[in-house]
Amino acid sequence: MRGYGGTVRKGVRRLAAYTLVLGIALGLTLVAGPSVGTADAASVCAGRPTRTVGFATGELRLYRTRAYVCALAVAKRTGPPRPMKVSLQPRGGRPAVNEGRYARQTGPVTVHALNRCVRAGATVDGRSTATGWILC
Repeated sequence: MRGYGGTVRKGVRRLAAYTLVLGIALGLTLVAGPSVGTADAASVCAGRPTRTVGFATGELRLYRTRAYVCALAVAKRTGPPRPMKVSLQPRGGRPAVNEGRYARQTGPVTVHALNRCVRAGATVDGRSTATGWILC
């Protein structure tokens, strides 16, 4: 009968430990908020942020993986739908373009750019920006 008593005590200790860990996690969530650090919203582009080019009415965001580059244009202020355009061209290739009337962002456009430079451009509400050949 000695084995059963030890097993019960282990179960009680384990339950107490789980309750303690859960209580600490709940307390930290209440004190620090849902996330301890600040983070931007997840991007629709895969890869790591490579370059951000700001201009009067928005910004052009570029992301890169090993073989691909992705771009999107984001307006500084959300508002009624307005003309927006983003383009991305690998050197030696045709540009990928997304344009239309959007409230917040246009894109993503993705091109294969393994060992190639790319050129990107964006327009938000009549104001635009463009890069030269970058990410070579």
